[in-house]
Amino acid sequence: MFGKILIANRGEIAVRIIKTCRRLGIATVVVYSEADAQSLAVEMADESVLIGPAPAAQSYLLADRIIEAAKWTGADAVHPGFGFLSENAGFARALEAAGLVFIGPNPAAIDAMGDKIESKRAAVRAGVSVVPGHVGEIDDTDHAVRIAEEIGYPVMLKASAGGGGKGIRIAYGRQDVEEGFPAVRAEAKASFGDDRIFIEKFIENPRHIEIQVLGDKHGTVLHLFERECSIQRRNQKVIEEAPSPLLDPETRAAMGAQAVALARAVAYDSAGTVEFVAGQDKSFYFLEMNTRLQVEHPVTELITGVDLVEQMIRVAAGAPLSFGQADLAINGWAMESRIYAEDPYRGFLPSIGRLIRYAPPAEHERPDSVVRNDAGVREGDEISIHYDPMISKLSTWAPTRIAAIDVMGEALERFHIEGPAHNVPFLAAVMDQRRFRDGALSTRYIADEFPDGFHGAHPTDRQRDLMCAVACAAHAVLTRRNARQARTDWIVIAGDKRTVRIGDLGDAALEIEILGEGRTLRLTGIDWRPGAPLFSAVLDGEAFAAELTPAAEGFVIRHRAAQSRILVLTPRSAELHEKLPPRLPADTSNLIVSPMPGLVVSLDVAPGQAVRAGQPVAVVEAMKMQNIIRAERDGVVRSVGAKAGDSVAADEVLVEFVTP
Repeated sequence: MFGKILIANRGEIAVRIIKTCRRLGIATVVVYSEADAQSLAVEMADESVLIGPAPAAQSYLLADRIIEAAKWTGADAVHPGFGFLSENAGFARALEAAGLVFIGPNPAAIDAMGDKIESKRAAVRAGVSVVPGHVGEIDDTDHAVRIAEEIGYPVMLKASAGGGGKGIRIAYGRQDVEEGFPAVRAEAKASFGDDRIFIEKFIENPRHIEIQVLGDKHGTVLHLFERECSIQRRNQKVIEEAPSPLLDPETRAAMGAQAVALARAVAYDSAGTVEFVAGQDKSFYFLEMNTRLQVEHPVTELITGVDLVEQMIRVAAGAPLSFGQADLAINGWAMESRIYAEDPYRGFLPSIGRLIRYAPPAEHERPDSVVRNDAGVREGDEISIHYDPMISKLSTWAPTRIAAIDVMGEALERFHIEGPAHNVPFLAAVMDQRRFRDGALSTRYIADEFPDGFHGAHPTDRQRDLMCAVACAAHAVLTRRNARQARTDWIVIAGDKRTVRIGDLGDAALEIEILGEGRTLRLTGIDWRPGAPLFSAVLDGEAFAAELTPAAEGFVIRHRAAQSRILVLTPRSAELHEKLPPRLPADTSNLIVSPMPGLVVSLDVAPGQAVRAGQPVAVVEAMKMQNIIRAERDGVVRSVGAKAGDSVAADEVLVEFVTP
């Protein structure tokens, strides 16, 4: 076994690897950029080495500096995590030449399978069914258009060295290819140092199902069943689960056999993932192979009991796998939600900023449920523009799929973040949707279910009661704290008006009578103090947690995806509120603003220029993704507020039009 391992990565995966190394008694070294100097991974590792400035191209993608750090610290091996250099065969060979072990597959397997073009060729040779497409390099945009039209729209433009949802565009026509091909090539170059692109037919309404494979250096290759990763936005996974609700035992066995055959064909000797696109009829086609650990590996670990990081380390050290295919079985069901710094209310655009508050749910491992949170951040850490916006990965396990979903929903209720925008409300909304709970998934799920974007959810009848009870309880706590006598009747407004009578039962309990409805709510186990962001209690026998923020004359309360402003008023105050005129939003129709913080790649209009609706006016890059900003209407440019190379904040004015 290795004595010391260098981790050539950052964030939650670096922390994840450190945890397994600690359990195995292996010392750890992490390399870090200037932006990560105070990170959790640096704090946890036994040693750390600064390798460069924040941009990945000047730090985490510099193989020579990483190898130098490994030699200087006396490391025996290097674990690349995922992303960065994890699928770089040249890096693996350079490590070998330097006398270091690469904790991953052999370079020949990376060459054959890590490259999306070469992997398709290998799959064809191995007899694996593949999606129709152009297997070969593409010269330029005109060449891309010709290929796309030969295949037939829609097509998918993909970076050959891509991964993590980066370097992908779906094109439904010629204009999409003309605009998308240069953008994909630029993203591929920035993210992976490789701008080769390929094109394949886009299968509409598909499901994304992948098989986890594991091989050793003694010829054994097996699979650890499947994960379904169909819930995606911008081609990046958001929710994953294992196993898949689509597959039956026969289809599962067939997919597993193809994945193993493909891995054996290239003598695969580490953890890897064979990805398939599947039809609703259970037909499936090879998509690509990721020759590394996957972000979503925790769900496989939860249903199999296998620590994949440990197996990668043992295999790299030359040990044979200690179990066979017959020893593996699916136990229960697991869910993973990726907690992203992004704004779901604004098209899931990336967000940055300091984690003013970061309070994940308590982790536990019980016979009937598991809650696990893989994170590389702490309260006070900064979510940087330079890297992926993922804050953490929240995973749950239970004996059945519905139970695992319910455990996830309860855990999301107790996940509190302040600072950058985040997607916890959106994730909670999906967990509550009937279609998701029924397992009727596809990669179009988000587009189908949220065609106009995510705007939260309307409170259910229970949530109306819950918010009413929370507001009454918080008001009662504040009233007692201020030594005032509580009234027995209040008006609570949450989009509607309700008259209530509050009865204090003592021992952190209240009875709330809803006058005019003939109902009484019983709130027990109240756990809240003024200033605390989370309110937890038991409403009519059912435990819950809700976010609570003080506001003028009341509170803003969020429970899962539903949020309301609740006013707690005397009858006279309620009468006066009804007479107040509504506030009108500011008119911003003559402005184009940056939808997110980022770097202006180009700004293609000038004062006095006429612009048509739909015309691209700027490209803003954030989190290694390029976003095309378009004019929403015809107009003439009055002024331009930025130029290429500028850093801009969310809502910063890029272009102002002449007011009509």
